Amino acid sequence: MTTPRRALVVVDVQQEYFDGILQIQSPSPERTLANVVSVIDVAQEQGLPVVVVQHELPEGAPVFAAGSHSHALHPQVQQRVQPTWKHVTKDKASVFAGTDVAEWLAEHEVDTITIVGHMVNNCVLATAVGAEELGLTAEVLTDATGAIHLANEAGKVSAEQLHETLLVLLQSNWAAVATTAAWTAATQEGRALPASDLGTSATQGRSAFAG
Repeated sequence: MTTPRRALVVVDVQQEYFDGILQIQSPSPERTLANVVSVIDVAQEQGLPVVVVQHELPEGAPVFAAGSHSHALHPQVQQRVQPTWKHVTKDKASVFAGTDVAEWLAEHEVDTITIVGHMVNNCVLATAVGAEELGLTAEVLTDATGAIHLANEAGKVSAEQLHETLLVLLQSNWAAVATTAAWTAATQEGRALPASDLGTSATQGRSAFAG
C-alpha cells in the first residue's frame, strides 16, 4: 500500500468558536482544542506540510471581523504557527474557495489532507467535499472537529446529533473518519486510514435498520 502524502489543514480554530455566538457545543471546545493541538504536534514531528486557515469578514461584521477578538486564532494554535506553514484567510466555507491552497498542496505533492477544526457542519464538510474534485483524499478527525446546535425553518438538531450524522455522511463517500489516536498511529506507521463507500454504507445501513 502506498504511503499517504499527507498535509494537515487546521480550519478556523478561532476565538469565535470558544466564546462567541458560534461557540462549539459538541464535542466540548476544550476537548476539541486539546486534540487539534495534539495533531499539530504530531504533524510537526512527522514533518507534514501544514495549512492554517482563518475565516475573515469585513470590519464591523458580527463574527470573524478582521482584527477582532472573534477573528483571532486560539492562542494555543497561534503559538505553534511556523514560518513554513501556509497561512490563509477565507470568506467562504471551503478552504479551497478563493484561495491558493490547492496549488500549494500540489507544489508539496500532497495527495491526502487531514482536516481538523471548525465547524464540521460548515467549513469542514465543505472542504472535504471540495477535496474530491481536486483528486485529494480527505481525512476528518472525530474528536478534533466540532459542531453547534442548529434550529431554523427546516427544523432543529442538537450539536451532538449533527456531529455524529455528518461524520457518518462523510465516511460514506467523502472522507476517512477516525479519532485523533487512530490517525496518529496511522501517520506514524505511514498507512492510510480505512474509508467506506456509498454502496457499503448503504448495505450496512439497510442491515442496521432492518425489521
